[in-house]
Amino acid sequence: MTHRELELQLDAYVDGELEPEDARDLETHLQECADCARRHEARVALSAAIREQIPALHAPDALRGRVRATLRNVAGGSASRPVLPPIAGRWLALAASLAVVAVGSWRLALSRAGEDALAGQVLASHVRSLMPGHLTDVVSSDQHTVKPWFNGRLDFSPPVYDFAGRGFPLIGGRLDYVGGRPVAALVYGRRQHLVNVFLWPATRESLSDPSPVATRQGYHLLRWTTPEYAYWVVSDLGVAELHDFAQLVQQADSAATIPAAARALP
Repeated sequence: MTHRELELQLDAYVDGELEPEDARDLETHLQECADCARRHEARVALSAAIREQIPALHAPDALRGRVRATLRNVAGGSASRPVLPPIAGRWLALAASLAVVAVGSWRLALSRAGEDALAGQVLASHVRSLMPGHLTDVVSSDQHTVKPWFNGRLDFSPPVYDFAGRGFPLIGGRLDYVGGRPVAALVYGRRQHLVNVFLWPATRESLSDPSPVATRQGYHLLRWTTPEYAYWVVSDLGVAELHDFAQLVQQADSAATIPAAARALP
């Protein structure tokens, strides 16, 4: 396993997602490589900070008490009364409604916490890419060179576009590791700024409305999904220009889904 592959597995190792054999190989590498050991320590610190910021969600005591009392009443009267009395039925309906609201709020909070954690990983990958030697694995402004490079390295074929004519030239691409899986990272330029585009196959959990711009540590993050891919775009570029770039990607994706025969029609 190469140094680059081991580095990409650090996030999975911190989250306890590596197979035992891979974990042992990585631990051996961390003992021998001071640079990767420092990156591992940084990821551990980030993971701890995320856990501290995720709220602990519990049902309110009043709700828990009402549900338990209702269940006890139902259990106590079921042997002698086949039908619940009206008051018990109303209490049970109310408790069920409150439970649905509580569970819905809990799921929403978990979803937001998960998205915040993913945004932290995306931002960390962007910042790491700015270190010397980490920006690209394949350097080329030709999309027909960058796209084939991913063949055999990922379990999907990421779409690659060049927007040099619109002021966002393609610089290259690389493998990265986000959300517990390998992802494609495409790099674009804009004057002295760099734009990282992270994408991977969309799942049911990732399908959601586009998120507003998030700003962390001076960097802006945009997120959206298509039926095929989940996208994250990160840069210190101005928000307006970053939106312009995101629209270019979305328009290129839309055009790519139109059948060639339809595009050929007058």
